Amino acid sequence: MTLDPGGMETRKRRHIDVCLSEAVDYQTVTTGLERYRLPYNALTQTNLGSVDLANDFLGARLRAPVLIGSMTGGAELSGTINRNLAAAAQQLGIGMMLGSQRIMLDNGSASTSFNVRDVAPDVLLIGNIGLAQLDEFMVPDLVKALDHVGANALAVHTNPLQEAMQHEGDTDFSGSVSRLRDIAGSIGYPVMLKEVGHGIGAAAAAELVDCPIAAVDVAGAGGTSWARVEQYVRYGEIRYPALAEWGIPTAEALQEVRHTLPDVSIVASGGIRTGMDAAKVLAMGADAVAVARPLLAPAIESPAAVVDWLQRFIDELLVCLHGCGAANLAALRRRGVTEL
Repeated sequence: MTLDPGGMETRKRRHIDVCLSEAVDYQTVTTGLERYRLPYNALTQTNLGSVDLANDFLGARLRAPVLIGSMTGGAELSGTINRNLAAAAQQLGIGMMLGSQRIMLDNGSASTSFNVRDVAPDVLLIGNIGLAQLDEFMVPDLVKALDHVGANALAVHTNPLQEAMQHEGDTDFSGSVSRLRDIAGSIGYPVMLKEVGHGIGAAAAAELVDCPIAAVDVAGAGGTSWARVEQYVRYGEIRYPALAEWGIPTAEALQEVRHTLPDVSIVASGGIRTGMDAAKVLAMGADAVAVARPLLAPAIESPAAVVDWLQRFIDELLVCLHGCGAANLAALRRRGVTEL
């Protein structure tokens, strides 16, 4: 299919506008985290000032197990957003996922909106491409795009429901697991498979048992519904409400993927909005958490606004570890959660 880079840029900008102005969260589906409690310990033996959130993820050392989730790229405003997010990630010592770099492969001028290394030289930076577009013929150009932005790893996003809702979306996912397997083993970057907010569960995880990926971002339901976003972009209204509410809740997705892929690193995202949410999923087996849409409006404003949101999030996570008697992330995982 011949792409229209200008049309893609317009759509990227519409995504931003809709996420800022419309009710794009799931309306009836929750993350499922409300069914779990982090155990509280009134006799904690920890010092809040010494609680350690540092961990290793995809070969990088993070000061906290937090990633800024994939958001945007290609539109003029995207450059401002990405640079402000990256500057905040640099200040906080956390990671960042770029939005889909597909537009870079078809429109070289779009690469400027992804260039953040000058403000974030030390950040774990994860590039991004769609599974539906992934094939061996595009690998040389994809590697060039990853090299150009200075990425440390590649996220491959799988989004069949979003693409089905999108005007002229890519709806042929046949053979995609085989292509993922081949490319993950040869591209020379650690590869993470991620959803966009409708969840990766047991059935999908079973397809990945022999796939040489380094991580999975479960991106569960309960936060932003991209089937909802795309309907607003395409129709200006929600024509298919049941599809807008379809997905695997984040807590369920996390548990199913962890059970099926016990040795693969897992990112929990999808409706992670508080430090308590983060503490719960980390205690349930996630290696890191990702947050996206709550950072969109701050990222339009300034790096300081992004830092302010994330610092409160991380401060709450620190208190959660302290309050349950965990001095570090390994101890938090040993504490686990209780089901209500």
